Amino acid sequence: MADFWLISVPLDMSSTKSLEKLKRAASKANLASSFRFPIPEFKVRVQNLSHVKYSPLTVLQALVDLATYVTHFQWDRAKYSTALPLKSLAEIMFKQVTQVEVELRSRNSAYTNVKKTLQSIELKREQNLHTRTLTDVVKAEDLVLGSEYLMTLIVIVGSYAEWERSYESLSEFVVPRSSRKILEEADAGMFTVTLFKKAACEFKANVHGSPQGIFVRWLKVNFSEVFVAWVHVKALRVFVESVLRYGLPVSFQAVLLQPERKSEKKLRHLLSSLFTHLDPAAIATKQDMTPDIPGVSVGQQEYYSYICYSVSFNIVDVS
Repeated sequence: MADFWLISVPLDMSSTKSLEKLKRAASKANLASSFRFPIPEFKVRVQNLSHVKYSPLTVLQALVDLATYVTHFQWDRAKYSTALPLKSLAEIMFKQVTQVEVELRSRNSAYTNVKKTLQSIELKREQNLHTRTLTDVVKAEDLVLGSEYLMTLIVIVGSYAEWERSYESLSEFVVPRSSRKILEEADAGMFTVTLFKKAACEFKANVHGSPQGIFVRWLKVNFSEVFVAWVHVKALRVFVESVLRYGLPVSFQAVLLQPERKSEKKLRHLLSSLFTHLDPAAIATKQDMTPDIPGVSVGQQEYYSYICYSVSFNIVDVS
């Protein structure tokens, strides 16, 4: 579990001094780690800010974050030009994420269908090839015998071309060009492959999981793309909120805080004491601005005298 608070305060003299006091006090008391969170200046049309704030940014603010990327965040001007209006930037991000979502549903459906088809084919193969005796099929010269390190596996294959193209990539310990076809039937063939004994389990898992592996690789690539967009959405929301709260011309500073464990209350009290001057009447009240997502909490759920967006996430590493 990782917790971050993305705060924003105006760049007036009083707030700047308070921000420096915050960094020193938080570090000295071991309350939190602080990181620069640079947000560029965008084209601002005041009449459009409220629209940009709630749609589609609020929708986009419902995913996850990664600590390393966030703590070293830099706005990607190549992807999201700061010359564009805020509304256009938000729409670009929304469109990008929506396209991935649509393709994810399509690929997930296709993967499920392929998996069911493969299971059906494998069942038929098992009934044909797995139940017949191999004494008249597999000969001693087809196998590596008596080796301390190498062994031979026998694999039943449906697509010969796919097997020939991919079997060497299923493990780095496969002996190159070692596969031989030893039996062929109408809908399947039997192949041998030689590899190091220590890689047998890995190879078997990859053979059975090859369709899943393709899907997982796509997920990793597109998670990266979506994640980058999400962090930029957070930055955009802080910019919009800062302009609405602190006014024009644009003048604020964003800082990312990572509270130490069990120090949240002390850090919140420190923030309150340092930035009360921004809104003395501010009362922390619950505002459910984003839907609950298992393992993820994103959004400004309480109102403070300063701007604060909290992000909590818990990601399982499936690599």
